[in-house]
Amino acid sequence: MLLKKSYLYIVFIFLGCTSTKTKNQNTNSSNAEPTIIQTQNETVKAKPFIQNLGLDDHSYISLTPPQTESTIHHKDSLLQEHSNTQLSSSSEEVKFNSDSPVADRIVQNYLNSEIKEPGGHCLTVSKTRFEKAYKEVHGHLPYQDFPDSMATATYTSKQVFNLLYVTASKPDKSWQSLPENYRGKGNAGAITYAGMGTLVDSTGIWGGKLKPGALMQVWRYKEDFIEVVQGADVAKLDPYGHSFIFINYVRDDKGVITGLRIADQGFQSYRPLVPRDYDVWWAVNLSV
Repeated sequence: MLLKKSYLYIVFIFLGCTSTKTKNQNTNSSNAEPTIIQTQNETVKAKPFIQNLGLDDHSYISLTPPQTESTIHHKDSLLQEHSNTQLSSSSEEVKFNSDSPVADRIVQNYLNSEIKEPGGHCLTVSKTRFEKAYKEVHGHLPYQDFPDSMATATYTSKQVFNLLYVTASKPDKSWQSLPENYRGKGNAGAITYAGMGTLVDSTGIWGGKLKPGALMQVWRYKEDFIEVVQGADVAKLDPYGHSFIFINYVRDDKGVITGLRIADQGFQSYRPLVPRDYDVWWAVNLSV
């Protein structure tokens, strides 16, 4: 499993892309846009919420693709030996999303980028790609287009969006006051709640319903997802989630979907994701 780093958590805790948990291991009114201070190797840095949406930094993960098909990426703890059939599957041609110019722009920007794996945190990377494409298409960031109905007595619409996006789970009313149907679904839940797309569950995802540029949130373990939705002490739970962009499907010679090509910070984008990688899958097909 991925190496776990030691951090000093101050003010608020957000969920990251990594966990030290194994499959059989047992687990036992805030500011919505805080500054998070991390302590690592005796260096303390304060980073704004928008620049650093989580505590884990994936910059230490090797971005070099495997040299042979049989090589296992040593930092990708979810990868298991794939059969030759899976590895020889080919990606289908990327078909742009006629329903969403923003989704099209996300994919175009990714395909044209010289730095497809920038490192850093998965949440920061996926959110930056969404915001950049939205601004290029509409001339402004998405926040001013959020419906007023998203706001609560405590949080603005933007704050609600950000809390849902980063899955800022806490065992108190600040998290539980947010709509349960969208909690734990990360970018997919936040964007759907903002009225900017259609939510897609695991059945739809692996049934071929995803469109290029869809944003995705996944959880390694179903029990983590359930606790996160209810409101968890994440320091004790240590959940394992990941946030990324869908690019296209990978199919075998019979046309059966065998994997997903994704865009992330370099954690898993070097190979297709397969169903066994995660227990819980959520996505949003953009409509803006």
